[in-house]
Amino acid sequence: MTQNLGDIRLFVEAASLGSLSAAGRKMGLSPAASSARLVKLEATLNTRLFERTTRRLRLTAEGAMYLAHCQQALDALDDAQAALQAGRSAVSGKLRIAATSDFGRNVLQGWLEEFNRQHPQITLALILGDAVANLVQDDLDLAIRFGVPQNSSMVARPLAFNRRLLCASPAYVAAHGLPQEPADLQRFDCIVLSSASGMANEWRFERAGRQETFIVPPARARETNDGAVAREWAINGHGIVMKSIWDIGADLQAGRLQVLLPQWRTPEAPVHVFYQRTRYMAPRVRALLDFLVERFEQASLTLEALLQAHVQA
Repeated sequence: MTQNLGDIRLFVEAASLGSLSAAGRKMGLSPAASSARLVKLEATLNTRLFERTTRRLRLTAEGAMYLAHCQQALDALDDAQAALQAGRSAVSGKLRIAATSDFGRNVLQGWLEEFNRQHPQITLALILGDAVANLVQDDLDLAIRFGVPQNSSMVARPLAFNRRLLCASPAYVAAHGLPQEPADLQRFDCIVLSSASGMANEWRFERAGRQETFIVPPARARETNDGAVAREWAINGHGIVMKSIWDIGADLQAGRLQVLLPQWRTPEAPVHVFYQRTRYMAPRVRALLDFLVERFEQASLTLEALLQAHVQA
């Protein structure tokens, strides 16, 4: 078992990712080395674990049975290592965290600097992007996202309230005026986020039980796949954008942006932290999670007061 531990981890990763080459890359192996190690494992077991095609791997019945036992064994080893680490006075190791680009640059980056000063033996990896991260494929410990979670296979722990707000720069408002109703937005320049799943150009509003939806015409929208760029475009006077209060809090305080249609309420989009379902959480992950819970609680008080000052409840 000990001699084949690396081969077993490769097998489990390949089954999870559906790709031997992807599993090999994750473990720092070349495609040739990955293939040789899998062949060796199958020879040792005298069993074919995968049906291979040019596009993907598919577990055989024997492979599926072996996978279940391997996962239990690896979980037990990981738990043992985590338990040993939990007994030490200082946490250590590498933490990989994913977040949206704007929040990651403007808020999370500073928090992580503070966390790292408290735990200097931790090595951080911060992955920013507005596409939804895959914790398994991207080898992530935690991912922070806004909105209602869609993936039930991960633990989604709520961290804080969040509202998306319609906003623009004072210079843009001075030049173009203010919309009074959602339908008025059709005569304004709008900035939207896009991703592989499409353009986020549907803006929803509610007021006294009345619901309105404005769909930004794609042909007229200034478009980007980076939330930080969308925010900067709005600050520079290029149009109206829908942004999280966590992304624009500092801009509202500094007067770089102002809230539009404050009498209309936009949907809630709570902040969640995602992590994998495991029986034992590594101490370094637990330490970061506890730290983030505390920071979100403190920052929420400031943002709630700011929201009340800019938006009519």
